[in-house]
Amino acid sequence: MPNTDDYIGVVIADAARLLRTAFDRRVRALGITRAQWLVLTRLHRHPGASQSELADMMEVERASAGRMIDRLEANGWVQRRAERRDRRVKRVYLTPEAERVHRRIWRVAEATVDDALADLSAHESAQLMQLLSRVKKTLIGVVDEGRTNGNGGTAPRIRAPRENGRAAP
Repeated sequence: MPNTDDYIGVVIADAARLLRTAFDRRVRALGITRAQWLVLTRLHRHPGASQSELADMMEVERASAGRMIDRLEANGWVQRRAERRDRRVKRVYLTPEAERVHRRIWRVAEATVDDALADLSAHESAQLMQLLSRVKKTLIGVVDEGRTNGNGGTAPRIRAPRENGRAAP
């Protein structure tokens, strides 16, 4: 079995986990938990999402998302509004206070990423972004294809890994 520390999937997952951990530590000083910043960030990007949509975006159960929204609503950071066409559906929106908190979180996120990329040149940072964006686009296609062909999101073809961590053709 190859050394998994050299496998690109493990390196990407480890880098993402470490980035989240560094960010968590920094925003904790603002009194914000990971769950809270995840909700705030998702709602900033998708204002008016339903509780079910938020649960899907955060990959949690609807009841868990509901409890997070309850806490944020109690803090005055979100508000639920009934949808016009179906009053059973509640759309969730950030309050002006939450928008201010989100701006503070964003500054922390930018500083955390700047620190993570400190050893890269501007060209290398741009190249990394370009390459990761291409990988993301490819993975979106793989996931979307899995949804449409009913195979649970699994890629239609499975490739054996090569020694350098990339899939064989």
